[in-house]
Amino acid sequence: MSETEYSQQMGGLTGLQALIKRAGGTDRGLPPVEKWEPEFCGDLDMIIKKDGTWFYMGTPIGRHALVKLFSSVLRKDEDGKTYLVTPVEKIGISVEDAHFVVVEMNALNDGEQVLTFRTNVGDIVEASADNPLWFVTVEENDGVKPYVLVRGRLEAVLARPVMYELISHGEEIELDGRLMFAVCSKGAVFPIMPADELARLSA
Repeated sequence: MSETEYSQQMGGLTGLQALIKRAGGTDRGLPPVEKWEPEFCGDLDMIIKKDGTWFYMGTPIGRHALVKLFSSVLRKDEDGKTYLVTPVEKIGISVEDAHFVVVEMNALNDGEQVLTFRTNVGDIVEASADNPLWFVTVEENDGVKPYVLVRGRLEAVLARPVMYELISHGEEIELDGRLMFAVCSKGAVFPIMPADELARLSA
């Protein structure tokens, strides 16, 4: 979808007003935010909380359609900051943890295991070399938090029930001479932690 086509579909509107209008319509797919280079228009008092809830000026955004719409024009740039991007606006927002939360997963093993995830805003992603999983150690309880790359530089954290389901598909695999507890998807191996460390935590 080109910038012109996007503008035409929005009835000539190209800014945040167009986004809000679109929230009441049908899903037209993801706009090409990576191709747009509008001027930075400042920061907005909007934050994505750890649980995936979006807040605007301290108030949660209750309309899921509006949250899904905003998420479709989300972009994380090389500066590490997250923006809402339209053809004419680039607005900074805050993110407490990850951009999305994975709320469901499916594991298909038909000769090669494929792990598929669904986010709270409807993104579907298969873990692979292009969409890797990674694990961050949580020092407070010696646990881990799994993340998956969704699109661009946008990432999702796995909700706790999904994390437990993912861990159940783990296996011990030797990587670079060390036995690791890991999960596999589409031929890629994603190490969680050393097997001896897992044994220590489980003891």
